[in-house]
Amino acid sequence: MSLAAANLSLRRGGTQILDGIDARFAPGRITAILGPNGAGKSTLLACLAGLAMPDTGDVTLNGMPRARLNARDLARQIGFLPQTADVHWDVDVATLVELGRFPHRGRWGAGEADRAAVAAAMAATNVTALASRTVNTLSGGERSRALLARVLAGTPDWLLADEPLASLDPAHQLDVLACLRDIAARGAGVIVVLHDLNQAARVADDILLMRGGRLVAQGSPEAVLTPELIARTYGVSAHIGHTPDGQRFIVATGRD
Repeated sequence: MSLAAANLSLRRGGTQILDGIDARFAPGRITAILGPNGAGKSTLLACLAGLAMPDTGDVTLNGMPRARLNARDLARQIGFLPQTADVHWDVDVATLVELGRFPHRGRWGAGEADRAAVAAAMAATNVTALASRTVNTLSGGERSRALLARVLAGTPDWLLADEPLASLDPAHQLDVLACLRDIAARGAGVIVVLHDLNQAARVADDILLMRGGRLVAQGSPEAVLTPELIARTYGVSAHIGHTPDGQRFIVATGRD
């Protein structure tokens, strides 16, 4: 099981958004895509998910060009969590999460496996108590967790999430990071766009560092999140330290 991008390039309105991106992603691991605003992170994620088509290059899933997969098969294998938490219909949380099972449901509707997957997804994102609440009564953070539960209910082989920590308080950020780790531990691949370097260092097995639509570096957090590469990518000086339990932390100390 693999997901790969080969020489992805994309222009919009005369601007080069992606420029020759080559990357491979492994199941059972979390890859964090990092970079400043406008680096092309969300566009790369959309291309991997099949929501945007590159001008050149290809995305392969298990060695097969994504274009050869039908929409249902693609939806079963890739779950996508967008950056915005918009829901354009007012349903209760349980119904919203159940929508994540749509690619798996047979002609006779939901079965026991569907109900079990929905319950597990709601428990993993701590929204079980919100099951009967309608979406328009939720806070931004609660809505974000409900949307994550909808994606998890589909039990995808790959979870692609665009800034899933946005609008969450610190406690729920840690909960979501733990949830991502659990998903990877069960064998799925996780690709997540993040802005917080410290959260990326905490959760990621691999880092994809981008700037100006190009790949700056790819590798382990220790190899990629260095003062030199951070300066090249973000234009800031950074101090790398360690907590008493050995966790790395990164502090931006000034503009280069």
